[in-house]
Amino acid sequence: MELHTWLAYAAACVLIAVSPGSGAVLCMSHGLSYGFRASRATIAGLEIGLVLILLIAGAGVGSLLIASETAFWLVKLVGAGYLIYLGFSQWRSRQGLAGLEQADRSALRPSLRKRVATGFLTNATNPKGILFMVAVLPQFISPSQPLAAQLLILAATMVAIDSIVMAGYVYGASAFSRFMTGARAIRVQNRVFGGLLMGVGAGLLFVKKAP
Repeated sequence: MELHTWLAYAAACVLIAVSPGSGAVLCMSHGLSYGFRASRATIAGLEIGLVLILLIAGAGVGSLLIASETAFWLVKLVGAGYLIYLGFSQWRSRQGLAGLEQADRSALRPSLRKRVATGFLTNATNPKGILFMVAVLPQFISPSQPLAAQLLILAATMVAIDSIVMAGYVYGASAFSRFMTGARAIRVQNRVFGGLLMGVGAGLLFVKKAP
């Protein structure tokens, strides 16, 4: 892969990562609720889901998925439904971890496996991510060079950039958590992020394929 191609792709990855989306909302929510260290599992899950989408697009399966109206509708429905479910669960939650001692947080937070799974499903079921990968990824792939090596470089670049940006979201939210100590503040936090997740999920229902 030529340097100018890689630089253009890296710039695209930065723009994708910093743009508000379900991953950013989830990272801020978990950073505020569980702290920076525990939310690294959420970031890991997000990146695994991102790599899966990239590989699907790179292998050409994504094009077939978008070509099928039924398959695209199912992915969109699952992705939207999952985010709405997460948002509704947080909206109704009366429990908050902000302001608790570390030992209390460890006892109350979701398991490592659940945090990773939440991040993975958030990205893996995002139809906007699939649309982007299928539309943009082929522009950075040269047919004259080995596909596997190019996909490896593209995946590593995207994961590195996205991980840094998501870690920034988590760190910023976790640093703010010391101000969210009262019951009222925790209720506001749950409703704000629950509402945002439901809003992003509802927005996915209106995602359409390009002609």
